Formats: sequence, C-alpha cells, structure tokens
Amino acid sequence: MTTIEVEDFSLLENYLKGLVPTVIGFALSVIGAALVYVIGVRVIRWMRRLFKKMLNRHNVDEGVCQFLDAIVKVAGYFILILMILGFFGVTTASVVAVLGSAGLTLGLALQGSLSNFAGGVLILLLKPFIVGDYIIEESGKKEGTVQEISIFYTTLLTADHNTVVVPNGTLANNSITNLTKSGRRRLDIRVGIAYDSDIRRAKQVLLQVAEQSVHRLLEEVPLVLVDELGDSSVNFIVRVWTDPDEYWDERWEMTEQIKLALDEAGIEIAFPQLDVHVR
Repeated sequence: MTTIEVEDFSLLENYLKGLVPTVIGFALSVIGAALVYVIGVRVIRWMRRLFKKMLNRHNVDEGVCQFLDAIVKVAGYFILILMILGFFGVTTASVVAVLGSAGLTLGLALQGSLSNFAGGVLILLLKPFIVGDYIIEESGKKEGTVQEISIFYTTLLTADHNTVVVPNGTLANNSITNLTKSGRRRLDIRVGIAYDSDIRRAKQVLLQVAEQSVHRLLEEVPLVLVDELGDSSVNFIVRVWTDPDEYWDERWEMTEQIKLALDEAGIEIAFPQLDVHVR
C-alpha cells in the first residue's frame, strides 16, 4: 500500500469518526421530536375535550363552541410545531423574525383567509344564523342546514344530504335568508286546474287536504286562495305552516295527496294545450 493510499484511508476514517456524533445527535433529535409529537397530539386532544366540556357547562352556543375549538386546535398545533423545530436548532425567535419579515407577503397571500376569519367572528357576534338553522345564501343560491361554523368556512347539509362548504366572508358580506329562525316555516303549493272545472269544488277539496295534513301546525289556519287566472289554468295556492324540520316531508306528502284528491273528485289538473282551427 502506498503512502497516499494510507493517508486517504486515514482521512476517511477521521471524517467518519467526526460524523458519528452528528448522526447520533440528529437521530436523538428525530426520536425526541417524534415523542413530543405523539405526546403533544394527545395533550391537544385532551385540552380540546376539556375546553368543550367547560363551554357546554356554561351553555355556550354550538357555533361558538365549534369556532373556539378550531382556534384552540390551530394554536395547539402551532405551538407543537415550534417545539418540534426546537429539536433541530430552530428557535422561536427565528420563526417570529421570519414571519415578521414576510408579514406583507403573508398578509397579501392570506387576505382571503383573513376575510373569512373576520366573517366568522361577525357571524358569531351578530348571530344571523346558528348551528341547526336552514339558510339560503342569496348571491350563490347555496342552501342547507348549518352543521358547523369553523374558523374560515361554514358547512351546510342540503336536503339531499350533500355537504356544501361556504366561506364565512361570503356569508358575512351577502344577504342571508334564515328559514328557521322564527321556529316555523310557511309552505305554499301552487295547483292549476282546468277552466272547465268547478272552482268552488276544487277549493273545497284542496282545503280538506290541507286541514287533514299531519305535519302542519294546528294553531295556524290553512288557506286555499285563487292566485291568478293563467293562460290555460286557474291557479290556486295551498298555504299551510309547518315545523322547519318537517318542511320537506310536508311538501312531498301534500303534493301527493292533492293529486289523489283532485283525481278522486274528477277535477282536471291543467296542462298546456294548443287549439288549432282550420278554415
């Protein structure tokens, strides 16, 4: 073996010996970070459960509970990330300095998110709706039952059980129709009968169907009114009041019963017709 080869091997050996403490230190940091992550996740979950129980004991609104729970979750994981970065030599002061220097850029990038956060705060303060209300967002015609009010988004469940996620900023800056805030909901069903049919008899049949409805509110008197004289039909409105949770059941059931009752009474439901006269 030549002198050069011996020196090269010696240099490699010294390099590897010097690298061992670094590798061991990095491995210990990874193990420590993993342990902190596992323990931290459990602590965050425990804190969230404890926080929810405290809010429930004070009868805090469900939407406020969901919003504050989301904030606690984000704050907890942010602190956990800072603790994990500390194992790799990244200090809290360094993170704050980076965030401070990139403040303008982050502000522009997160402008929409900050708007949604502010919208969520306004929703919780002004309470145009709460969890469980059925709302319609007028600009995009999104509607459904409010399931969750989170930091940035509100989750709606539609009548056919689809989930719709709407930004809080959109809900805070546009018109909202709350269909359940009053505790009852009006149902209007439009029915058109042929001009040859007996209007008085049709009105009597429709009123009987409305009065026998199972889901209507008994304290509200049902109404059957002639709404208009259309091009090919006399149009009625059958109006009842119902509980918001039973609105769709009432609508579907009454529509079916109206058709069956009119058929049984021999009253023709109108449909568009065209008369052609040949001279």
